[in-house]
Amino acid sequence: MLVWRGTTLEMNPSLDPAIVAEAYEDDPESAAAEYGAEFREGVSDFVPREVVRDCTVQGRGELLPQPGAGYVAFVDPSGGSADSMTLAIAHQESGVAVLDALREWRPPFSPEAVVADFAALLRKYRIGRVVGDRYAGEWPRERFAAHRIEYRVSEHTKGEIYRDVLPLLNGRRAELLDVPRLASQLCALERRTARGGRDSIDHPPGGHDDVANAAAGALLLAGARQPMQISDADIAAMRAPGRARRW
Repeated sequence: MLVWRGTTLEMNPSLDPAIVAEAYEDDPESAAAEYGAEFREGVSDFVPREVVRDCTVQGRGELLPQPGAGYVAFVDPSGGSADSMTLAIAHQESGVAVLDALREWRPPFSPEAVVADFAALLRKYRIGRVVGDRYAGEWPRERFAAHRIEYRVSEHTKGEIYRDVLPLLNGRRAELLDVPRLASQLCALERRTARGGRDSIDHPPGGHDDVANAAAGALLLAGARQPMQISDADIAAMRAPGRARRW
């Protein structure tokens, strides 16, 4: 049996090396399989601990809202009995996705009370729209709408969010809050590779990633989209009783 093993650049020297270099910067493990002729392990770490450490701003627990900054928010809903319900707020600054605030309510809790708390924080950052997953059908949309906050379903699955935020982390184009639970959950995430080469990224069995999921979702929104801002007049209208308004 004859086996030939070579990297992409060895087999195709005409390929622009910058393409390969950029792929390694975004996701070293995936690039090693795609361009480096390296076999992949069945289970591996999602992101190295040193990358999380380098992206974390030491001593920064939360950032106050700043005039002119465009904020986005991502929520990971929960029914209040098993998983935490989390909210993350972020903005983009000079090409860097900055995590500003992170909230976690651990079970047991009242989902209605948590949504009210989150809505108050969103108004503080002048955010009129939050993005989250399809958890529990319509109840997150209805509960946030009661507080004049639009709940929009994410276009990405949780695994896709982790995959797409990885280049921001590896490229040091993200700033994380100094929250031990966030760092712990990010470092615990596992990348599992199926036989067809497709990746899935999730917490290990028995683990949790509610904080990491909200943070990754907010960072991805900050790095990729234009935020929706609301004015002081809009906030006053949201607080006025009996005033229904769509955002």
